[in-house]
Amino acid sequence: MLGRICKPRLGKRGGRPGVLPSLCVAVVTTTVLAVLFLDSIESWVTSAGMNANLEPNAGIISLQSVPPTRPEEFLLMPSPLVCQRAKPYIITMVTSAPANQRARQAIRDTWGGEVEVTGLRVMTLFIVGVPSDPALGKLLIVEARERGDLIQGRFLDTYSNLTLKSLSMLGWVRRFCPQAHFMAKVDDDVLFNPSALLHFLNKSRNPYEHGDLYLGRVHIRVAPNRDPDSKHYLPAGAYSPSVFPDYCSGTAYVLSRSALLKISLAATASALSTPLPPEDVFVGICARAAGVLPSHCPLFSGGPTVPYGRCCYQAMVSVHKVAPRDMLRYWADLQASPACSWLSIRASLGLCKVRAMLGIALGLEQGV
Repeated sequence: MLGRICKPRLGKRGGRPGVLPSLCVAVVTTTVLAVLFLDSIESWVTSAGMNANLEPNAGIISLQSVPPTRPEEFLLMPSPLVCQRAKPYIITMVTSAPANQRARQAIRDTWGGEVEVTGLRVMTLFIVGVPSDPALGKLLIVEARERGDLIQGRFLDTYSNLTLKSLSMLGWVRRFCPQAHFMAKVDDDVLFNPSALLHFLNKSRNPYEHGDLYLGRVHIRVAPNRDPDSKHYLPAGAYSPSVFPDYCSGTAYVLSRSALLKISLAATASALSTPLPPEDVFVGICARAAGVLPSHCPLFSGGPTVPYGRCCYQAMVSVHKVAPRDMLRYWADLQASPACSWLSIRASLGLCKVRAMLGIALGLEQGV
C-alpha cells in the first residue's frame, strides 16, 4: 500500500516528480530514525517532564551521623568480610521471596554467577525476610550454608513489608560493603546485564566519579493509590501530597556509594507510616529528602514485557518479568552469540520498545 502511494509519478506538464513521493521519503526516513533512536527520545521526554526542584534544605545531611548496622540485625548472612575479600566494584542485591528458590538458582546460573565484567569485580547476593512456614525457614538455612550468598532480615516476608526489606538491604550494604562503588537493587524476576550497565556508566564519564547517582527507569507524577481495596492503597494519613516525588522503578535501580549513604540515612531518620508506602516510592521519597535526584535510563525496563531480541537484550540493563526457564535460555543465547553491530542493536532496541508499547496500547500489559 505504502509502496503504491509513494511510487514516483511525473507531474502533468512533463516531468517534475510530484510532491507526494518526497513526502513519503521524509516520513519513512523520520520513522526509521525514530525507531533507531527511540531510547534517546524516551530519555529526553522523561527527563523533560521530571521535577528538578528540591525541597528547602534537602540534602543537608551529615554522613558521620549514619547509625551503625549490627550483624545481629540479620538472621542469616555471609561472612561480614565477604566484600572485603571480593572488593566488588558493583554489588547487586536481589530482593527475593523465601519460596523463590528456582528464581535464585536461575540467577546464580546466569548473570548472578559473573564475578568479573570488563575487568571489574562484581558480586551478587540475595536478601529475604522471615517466611511464615517454619519448614521453608529451615530450607533457607540449608541454602544459605550451601551457597553463602543469602541475607535474611528480621521481618516477616510479605508484600506489605517490601519497604522493610529495602531498609534492611541499604543497611547491610552501607555497613558491610563499603568497598563497592555502586549497589544495584534487582528483583528476582529480572534479567540483569552487568556488562550493559558498566558500558552505560563508563561511556562518557570517569567510572569512579559519579557523585550522587540514583539511576533507573524513572516514574514521574505518580499519584498515591487511594483505593482501600488495592494492595497499593496509601491513605492520605500516611502520605498527604497528591503526587509522589519522581522515583526509579523498584524492579531494578542503581545507587552510587554516596547516594546510598544519603538515602540510607534519610530512610533511618524517617518515621515509617502505617501502611508503608511501596518500597520504590519510599526510596524515592528518601532520595528527595536527601537531595538526590533520580536519573532516567531507557535501558531499564520497569513493567511492560520487553519481547526477546538477541541484540535488544545485549543492550538492555534490565528486563522485567522473566521466568527462570526463560532466563536460562536467553542468557545462554546471549553468551553463545557474537556481539551485535551498532546498527543491529539500534534497530532491535527500537523494535523491542515499539512492541512493548503496542502491548500496553492493546491492553496486553498494565503499563510501566
